[in-house]
Amino acid sequence: MNETGFYDLPDELKMLQETVRRFMEREVRPAEDKAPYDAYTLPDDVLAALRVKARGAGLWNVQTPAEYGGAGLSLLGQCVVAEEAAKCRMGAYIAACGAFGFDPPNVIFKGSREQIEKYALPTVETGEKTFVAISEPGGGADPARAITTRAERKGDRYVINGTKLWITGAGQSRWGILFARTGPDKGRAGITSFIVEIDRPGLTISPIRVIRSYSPYELNFQDYEVPVEDRLGEEGEGFKLAESWLVHERMPYAAGTIGVAQAALDLALAWARERKTFGQPLADRQAIQWMVADSEVELRAARLLVYQAASRADLGHDVKIDASVCKLHGTETAGRVVDRCIQILGGMGVAAEMPLERWYRELRIKRIGEGPSEVHRMVIARDLLGTRLKAA
Repeated sequence: MNETGFYDLPDELKMLQETVRRFMEREVRPAEDKAPYDAYTLPDDVLAALRVKARGAGLWNVQTPAEYGGAGLSLLGQCVVAEEAAKCRMGAYIAACGAFGFDPPNVIFKGSREQIEKYALPTVETGEKTFVAISEPGGGADPARAITTRAERKGDRYVINGTKLWITGAGQSRWGILFARTGPDKGRAGITSFIVEIDRPGLTISPIRVIRSYSPYELNFQDYEVPVEDRLGEEGEGFKLAESWLVHERMPYAAGTIGVAQAALDLALAWARERKTFGQPLADRQAIQWMVADSEVELRAARLLVYQAASRADLGHDVKIDASVCKLHGTETAGRVVDRCIQILGGMGVAAEMPLERWYRELRIKRIGEGPSEVHRMVIARDLLGTRLKAA
């Protein structure tokens, strides 16, 4: 902590934070302001120009190891970037409007050299999207029980049948990672991971309309064939890979929601200082003062939880519970803060010319993605009470 009560980041991360902040203010937001209100992408030429500048600033694929062409940031560094990069109209939903590229799932780097060269390296170079397919119509909170998509080995191939639901980015991706069941009676030990390509026969992709402008997708696999060399890891190692991806992602995910909420609070503070009712600034009203005070306290706490979890991960600690704590608290805090900020702005809070109502819709989804709040409460409670769920 420093004298202001904020977590004292290392000097190099303070510099990184300021670099991202300047990039967002000078490059991303002016470009975004020219896009339609509910746009979820920028014109190709505009995005390409931003990406050239991001590479030059060392902000390209910040999660990807440097040896594979990314920035290779620590997890704490990734969280610092995620918070600042979310301070745009597209928010944590598409950080920096895609200017920093889209990192491939971290588990691809646990694959073979051939898999990394075929899939990861071209993706890092282009910044294109990929996807991770875990959730299914029967539920996705407990993969040990919820995954029913089957992968049956037949010679040098696996034949996959089943449905995945709520898969972000699938419609804009060339490939992704699928988790399917190879052992029907083995619980978590029966889950295996595969690299799947979009343009192979047997896969149908359909968008699912939700409350934001950008749709997740339903993936239907019918006798879809995957060569054995596209299995990621050994049979039965899929659950460990899924957990590794989820635990890692939850910290930057939470940091992004905090960035959105901080941007909303800054906007509400400026409004409260300038807006007058009955001859007095809103800032003089106790009801407003309490809303901004509660928001500031909760955001400080949420940020500290994220920084603590990421720092522990960088030191090599098991952070499964830490990740659940910061994801749960961060997403719920962000939702409350943006809701208060809408209330402070009144009618303008839900006007399309302001970003608040769009952020509100996005943050409602964030309480479900990467594991719903209720599941994280269950995980935390079972750890405290010593009643961990046994593998099915």
